[in-house]
This record gives sequence, structure tokens and C-alpha cells, in this order.
Amino acid sequence: MIDVKEKVKTLIGAEDDLQGGQLEVIIENIESHLIYLLEKDNVPERLKYIVVEIAVRRYNRLGSEGMQSDSVEGHSITFYDLEKDFEPYQAIIDKETKREGIGRGKVMFF
Repeated sequence: MIDVKEKVKTLIGAEDDLQGGQLEVIIENIESHLIYLLEKDNVPERLKYIVVEIAVRRYNRLGSEGMQSDSVEGHSITFYDLEKDFEPYQAIIDKETKREGIGRGKVMFF
């Protein structure tokens, strides 16, 4: 199985490792954020695609940090806010956090 960094490199068209340091920091930050949202110790394999997709977006924004939108000769680009990167995946994240709670119940003594 291809690791996250290699998938991101493929999607951005990087044929060498010149961007390796940048990608490692981007991927580490995204994984840390996702781990926090999931309240887990690591990112489950089934959710690694979220890290890949957000990493590609963040890599493509390098040099444009803080920019909300850009327009040049009819070509317009609008960026998500960084804090909204996980928004499209929130339902999946919520489902994953609820998965942990399946089968749990309460015992009450009177």
C-alpha cells in the first residue's frame, strides 16, 4: 500500500523529493488535527484519504497563506479557510467518533 506522502506526491506531480520536508510538515499537522477531532491515538487507515485530500489542498496554497481569493484576468481562485479544511468531512468524522460508542451502555443502581 502506498503511504500518504507518496499519494500526495503523485497527486501534485512531484517526481523528486524536493518538496519532501514541506509535505511531511503538512501531513503531520493534518494528522494531528484529525487525531484531535477523532479523539484517538492515530488516524484509522480507512480515513487516510482525508489526510491526502487536505494535504493536496494545503500544498497548493503554499505561498498564498492568508489569501481568501485571487482574480487575475478573469481567472478566479477562492480558498477555504484553514479551519474549514475538515468541514466537508465532518459527517464522516462524527460517524467515526460514534463508532467507538456502539455497544456501550449505562448501568444504574437504585
